[in-house]
Amino acid sequence: MDLREDSVRLESLQATSRNMSSSSAFFSANQSPFFSPRSSTCQLSESTRSDAQCNSINFSADPPSSSSGIQVPECLADVGFSGFQKFDHVPSTTLVASGIRSSYDHMGDNGYNIPIAKHRKHMRNHVMSFSPVPISLSSNRRRSYDVYIGLHGRKPSLIRFTNWLRAELEVQGMTCFVSDRARFRNSRKHELRERAMDVSSFGVVILTRKSLRNPYTIEELRFFSSKKNLVPIYFDLRPGDCLVRDIVEKRGELWEKHGGDLWVLYGGLEKEWKEAVNGLVRVDEWKLEAQDGNWRDCILQAVTVLAMKLGRRSVLERLTKWRDMVDKEEFLFPQNENFIGRKKELSELEFILFGDITGESERDYFELKARSKRKNLTVGWSKSSSAEERHRASGSRKGKEPVIWKESEKEIEMQSFERQHYQRPKGGQSSRRKRSKKTVYGKGVACVTGDSGIGKTELLLEFAYRFHQRYKMVLWIGGESQYIRQNYLNLRSFLEVDVGVGNSIDKSRINSFEEQEEAAISRVRKELMRNIPFLVVIDNLESEKDWWDQKLVMDLLPRFGGETHILISTRLPCVMNLEPLKLSYLSGVEAMSLMQGSIKDYPIADIDALRIIEEKVGRLTLALAIVGSMLSELPINPSRLLDTINRMPSRDILWSGREVHLLRKNTFLLQLFEVCFSIFDHADGPGSLATRMVLVSGWFAPAAIPISLLSLAAHKVPKKHNGTQFWRKLLHSLTCGFSSSYSKRSEVEASSMLLRFNLARSSTKEGYFHFNELIKVYARKRGVTGAANAMVQAVASRGSLSLHSEHVWAACFLLFGFGNNPKVVELRVSELLCLVKQVILPLAIWTFVTFSRCGAALELLRVCTDALEAADQAFLTPVEKWLDKSLCWKPIQTNAQLNPYLWEELALSRATVLETRAKLMLRGGQFDIGDDLIRKAIFIRTSICGEDHPDNIAARETLSKLTRLLANVETHTSS
Repeated sequence: MDLREDSVRLESLQATSRNMSSSSAFFSANQSPFFSPRSSTCQLSESTRSDAQCNSINFSADPPSSSSGIQVPECLADVGFSGFQKFDHVPSTTLVASGIRSSYDHMGDNGYNIPIAKHRKHMRNHVMSFSPVPISLSSNRRRSYDVYIGLHGRKPSLIRFTNWLRAELEVQGMTCFVSDRARFRNSRKHELRERAMDVSSFGVVILTRKSLRNPYTIEELRFFSSKKNLVPIYFDLRPGDCLVRDIVEKRGELWEKHGGDLWVLYGGLEKEWKEAVNGLVRVDEWKLEAQDGNWRDCILQAVTVLAMKLGRRSVLERLTKWRDMVDKEEFLFPQNENFIGRKKELSELEFILFGDITGESERDYFELKARSKRKNLTVGWSKSSSAEERHRASGSRKGKEPVIWKESEKEIEMQSFERQHYQRPKGGQSSRRKRSKKTVYGKGVACVTGDSGIGKTELLLEFAYRFHQRYKMVLWIGGESQYIRQNYLNLRSFLEVDVGVGNSIDKSRINSFEEQEEAAISRVRKELMRNIPFLVVIDNLESEKDWWDQKLVMDLLPRFGGETHILISTRLPCVMNLEPLKLSYLSGVEAMSLMQGSIKDYPIADIDALRIIEEKVGRLTLALAIVGSMLSELPINPSRLLDTINRMPSRDILWSGREVHLLRKNTFLLQLFEVCFSIFDHADGPGSLATRMVLVSGWFAPAAIPISLLSLAAHKVPKKHNGTQFWRKLLHSLTCGFSSSYSKRSEVEASSMLLRFNLARSSTKEGYFHFNELIKVYARKRGVTGAANAMVQAVASRGSLSLHSEHVWAACFLLFGFGNNPKVVELRVSELLCLVKQVILPLAIWTFVTFSRCGAALELLRVCTDALEAADQAFLTPVEKWLDKSLCWKPIQTNAQLNPYLWEELALSRATVLETRAKLMLRGGQFDIGDDLIRKAIFIRTSICGEDHPDNIAARETLSKLTRLLANVETHTSS
């Protein structure tokens, strides 16, 4: 079932329906005392038939024309909710009787602008005249639904919740019919929705504060209560609030404003209204509450209840499995219990993503600056759009109407506010307008920018924890340019999609590598564009372009304005023409609180020392947290700590690159790091395990590092004592009583030290932790001998593709130096051969087959081939030894002659890599390149093993296939 089929034609009244099983546990929907249609059969007029051409309104946030390629009738173009919401969606699995289009009615605050007399007459026809005669949608057949969802209101949060509920039910295979019947005046449309209620197995009624003054909600409550299949969901109410006496007498803060004789507002009967409200009290089996902080739990509970009542055991099993996965893998980090400040930033992120602020965040609401101008903003693949689209997007808008999105294959265009920044004129010069930046509110994308260590990741993590109930799941993606595409495709396990090369779009022909990669990305992107909301967090976005092929990161993301929200952190000043939220430093009070920790009674001199430390570390949140942990862990006051840091000698480091700009200008921060290392060394001896773990961490990938793998790499780094007698005495005086409890640390104890001193961050994965990028950069620049080599050797010996793929790639980057990056690690030939066999070949095949990352896999094999050829050339170079020079009659030998077995292994390994490349070229239609590669492999194997070797026979079969396909291509081209 494809939930993106948002425009669906309604089936005719004669559609075949499912018959309810006699053994069904729920009440039959065929008998209804509430509906008495005007006739047992429905004859459609010509006007009705013409209306059927635009028959359904999409109940979703998707625009009329989306990338899913759905064609929406023009008659729906002006029908919307808040500019982009489409209502009363009837999905592909939920088709109603004849094709009659529903539309928006413009109503007052109560939802009705129909005269009372006319409305009473309408209600007598549709609500108050009941007949025990069953309805006949056609002569004797009708369509049935598992769930009818009734709601009333235009509140964006209500629409978002209902979209999610409907989509989640459909994903689990339950057919739904969703409707807000108060919007329709046409009696025939009401009849269709009444029939949908009648043939639904269960009725979900979403109750808000205004629902009880809506006659159609009252009717739905009475109808489903009488059938004992009512499932009420209290959206901004609680079950205890729905008491007739409190509502009528306006008791309590809630009903003082919204209560009273509500049946009078629509001309109903008091008895029927009270019967409906009292019916809620009698629903004891389930009471679902959708409060601000439990949307996810409420929807999953509703799906579970309905699946259980409908006898869908497989749904219950899937939900149980999914919950277990979410509990273990949703967040990378545990929530920071000591999170301080950032209330304003959290409120602004909520406003940017949702377009409004609710709950506790309203107290932290901030005033936004007035917009001077409204203008078009183009975000995405194209720099311009058609004149017609620009003309349509340039229309004026009023109030808080959301941005209207238009998406085509090559661009995404939206209508938005634009904030202009001007530079004051200097002297007689006229003012020059700076680059404009655009702030988009309520469109589901937000960007946070700031220096390394300022607290961007902490802010995003806190936001994700606070609002995770508004999303089905939080999907965390590392934004580093070399890894972002792989991290994006890793979402396949959470979204349950297959991105392997076997799922090509067009299986009638061989798709190119680029087409296969695009298809894989499209499948993930397509899942994120459903009406099910996800929060995609891209942490530390390094570039707007992918490192591998320079394509825009924008190509990976779902359409802005949908249910899925995008939250980005970056050091870039601007991303995708959006104005980022510039993250500033903590206030003085917040910074002091972070450094002091639980100790609040420092004397004035120590408070002044803390203020000096705050200024010297650049007020970075990371540094403040390290200072606070040192004061908590060590028997030292702030004044003495300041003196110790000042006296710590700084290292001579050759700085280069944009990433080290912050460290270059902040020597005090580097001295703080060195003090931490010295404390570790004093506690565990020179070159402590904790220090080496930090220093080797800089060469690992920017992902969670397994402690066992990190410890193994640290043990391979040679110990070296760089301290002096003076510093040993000084640190001994600072850490007296500390070293006795931290002597001779094991792997677990060393990890504990790193966590306690805030040099590492714990992970939700047991046995993993993270390091801040500032610390990793310093570890690399510090230049410890053998650290990079140790990392590669550790990954080669214990690395796992399924568990540590990022670190396996990091080892390959160090070994081969992709692109313009230099090689960092040089291995012996024997070590290289082992790495190729155990790591590189499996990584390339796994990346190609499982993730369709054809370009990355082929590039890895190419640089591996170059490395093996370079090693082979070195083997064939004559070697001179001092003994050979004294014996002039002895011929000069090569390494291949000195070590023939190793040379043969090297040659055969090169042949294997060439053959693998040829087979992969075959999968992408690169037959000519594959033919050349396989011939080289056969030549190498024939030279060493002979023509009859089994590997050669298999290679010749591949060659024959490539030759045949290449001939077919040439024939087709020539003809």
